[in-house]
This record gives sequence, structure tokens and C-alpha cells, in this order.
Amino acid sequence: MGHVAERNGDQRPGPDEQQPGTAIEPARPGQPAHPAQPVQPPNQEQPPQEPAELDAEQLRQFQQFQQFQDFLRYSEAQQQGGGELTPRPTQQPAPPHPQAGPPAPPGSPPQLAPVAPQEPPRRPKLPRWLRRLGVKVLGWVIVLIILALAVNWAYDHLFGTGDEDLPASMTGGGTYKTNDLLSDLPYEAVRQVYDAIAQEDPRTGEPPVPAACGRFAEAVRQTFAANLGYADCRQAVLALHTEVTDINDYAESIPSTVSEPVTGETVRIDSCDFEVAGGPALGVFTVSQVELGQWLITGHEQGPRKCPAPTSTSR
Repeated sequence: MGHVAERNGDQRPGPDEQQPGTAIEPARPGQPAHPAQPVQPPNQEQPPQEPAELDAEQLRQFQQFQQFQDFLRYSEAQQQGGGELTPRPTQQPAPPHPQAGPPAPPGSPPQLAPVAPQEPPRRPKLPRWLRRLGVKVLGWVIVLIILALAVNWAYDHLFGTGDEDLPASMTGGGTYKTNDLLSDLPYEAVRQVYDAIAQEDPRTGEPPVPAACGRFAEAVRQTFAANLGYADCRQAVLALHTEVTDINDYAESIPSTVSEPVTGETVRIDSCDFEVAGGPALGVFTVSQVELGQWLITGHEQGPRKCPAPTSTSR
């Protein structure tokens, strides 16, 4: 058998049985000798030990520090071996988080990084030619509105409105005593009653009742309706309108003027003195001259609904 080293009474290993890198600690008087702690080879760095208790932020920084040390050792090994420094397939140390604050205490919710404010989207700028076109169109619209208002004013000024023949109680203005609301001819005052009954308001589909009844004095309106067999002037006008067969002939049944001169301030006008066509005759009217040279119907008498053929004409 091979060489066997003799052991001492304290069972210490012989020189051949000692592990490399192990130092023999000299025995003290009365104590057996024990091997010393293993001796680390020179120039060999100890890897940093991971701390026992770290929060999330400290653990992340510690791991980055370990990665940075691995990278330095790899670089030194490459330079000592004479080779070129090639990238190592290991994760590079991550840069520290910008504007990192102090580490959060354990158990607190994670802190989110501040979000940079975003600028609102800018509205697209309209082309110059489109802006000019819009200005021109707006200008033409304003011109057309002004022209329409001017035409409407001129029409009302030249031809008047339908309300100028109405009584003051209907128009909201003054009375015929202060305003020019009635006709300045006696026969024209009666003719306007026939014309109002013949016409039809396109907005309502009915005859303009105020234009017919407004030619009478207020006390005579009821007399006019009763002589024709109706409850009031409004019902009379609406009913008589349905009997009109020819609007133009009926509206011109009474002439505006006659050949005989008008003398006095009161005129009696009999419908049967004229050729009433296209509708019923309306009886006998008494017309009186009032303020401002106007003529108002101040009386009414019953007459035949259909006049006999006249023997003479007053036209």
C-alpha cells in the first residue's frame, strides 16, 4: 500500500492531506490545532452580498450596481486578453429614473411619474382664397338684406298697407278724427265695402272683415248686419262672401265717383241705382263727411238682395 501519513494524537492532518489554500493554525498550549479559514486567492474580488432587507427602489439600485460591476470585470478581462471589446449579451445598467425623488416608505402605493402637459391641437388655418370668398359672400348677403328692406319700405310708402283702411280700434292707432283712415270720396266709401266682401285674405282664406266693417260708424255696424239678416257685422261679411260669384264685377259694382257733383255733407247711395253683378246687393247707405274731409257710413236701410234692371244710370 502506498505511503500513509501518521497522524498525531490530536488527529491533525498531515502535510499531504492538507487542502490547498488551507493554513494550519498553530495550536495553543492545551488546545488542539485547527485548520484556519480558507485563504482566498489574491486579486479575486468578492461579489457584493445582497442586503437582507431593502425596499423596491433600493433593490433596483442594488441590482443596477451588480450589473455595472459585471460589465467592468468583463471589460477588464477583454483588455487583459488582448481581444477587442465586444458587447456582452447581458443587460446594460439602466440609467437612473429622471427626477427620482426619495425612496417611498415600505407599503406605500407606487408613485407615478409626472406626465408632461400636452399642447391642444391647433385648428387648421383656412386658405386665404377661402377667407376672401367668405367675406365677399357675407357682403352680398348684407347688401341683399338692405335692398329687400328698401324695396319693402318703398312699396309701403307708394301703395300703402292693407291696415290703413281699417278703423282705429283695429289698427291700434288713433281714430279717423285725428288720422287719415277713411276715403275722401263718398261713393268710394261704399265701393270699398263691396270690394272687401269680394276679396279673400290669402293668410286666412276669409274676407278682410275689419276692412268692410271699419267703413261704418260703430253704431251702424249692427244695423247693417240686422238689415241683411245676420247677428253681427262679422257674420254678415263672412256669409255674403260665400255668395260672391265674380270677384272683379262685384268689387266694382259701385263706382268711385259719379258725374253729378256732391253737394252737402251727407249723401244717400242706393245700391240698386247701379248695376250690381257677381253677388247680392247691400241696400241703401248714408255717407257723411267727418273730420279731415273723410267720409264715414253713418246709416243703412234694407234693400232687395237682387236689384231690378235700372231704368236710368247714375254713372
